Amino acid sequence: MGRRQMVRPGGRSARVQASVHAAVRALESEVGRDALTVPLVAQRAGVTASTVYRRWGDLQELLSDVAVERLRPETAPEEHGDLPSDLMAWAEQFLDEMASPTGRAYVRDALLGDPDGSNAGQCSAYAAEQIGVILGRAIDRGDDAPDVETVIDRVVSPLMYRILFRPDGLDAAYARHLVAGVAGTPGATGRRRGDRSADPLTR
Repeated sequence: MGRRQMVRPGGRSARVQASVHAAVRALESEVGRDALTVPLVAQRAGVTASTVYRRWGDLQELLSDVAVERLRPETAPEEHGDLPSDLMAWAEQFLDEMASPTGRAYVRDALLGDPDGSNAGQCSAYAAEQIGVILGRAIDRGDDAPDVETVIDRVVSPLMYRILFRPDGLDAAYARHLVAGVAGTPGATGRRRGDRSADPLTR
């Protein structure tokens, strides 16, 4: 069945979405994911099964939509005073959440019900937004910083590959190693934008 457009409108439609999402989360805890059906979710949410089918298409697309919402960060990245510290703290938290059994299940659901790739794109956008906040803080401090796509390619992408395909031995040290490759190590004196004093050719 073709994918329905996952809009985020207000009013009654937003209330339906919230009720159905809450029903999925409650039923997953009570009866387990494998026992979920569209009629069961609809009954718990207080809507008709046809409403669910009309909006989400099928159960897998509904679970995918719920997973994407659960993967949405709830807060801005923590600030620790320098780019390496900020980025390492974020990468370690990202790894901890995504590599957990719950996180892996959400990633699986987000991708399985995503024939056109829009959910994968939304999950990527979540990470890019968080990284953008961290890099923006560094730039505001006057520090050099890589661009968002560089961090996605050299930190997030390797982490997700290992989480999905080679999780054995994956730990925070690996995340710190990736961050050090693009941002240095915490406590190191970063070069300020416009500061030529560290350039031997200017001495």
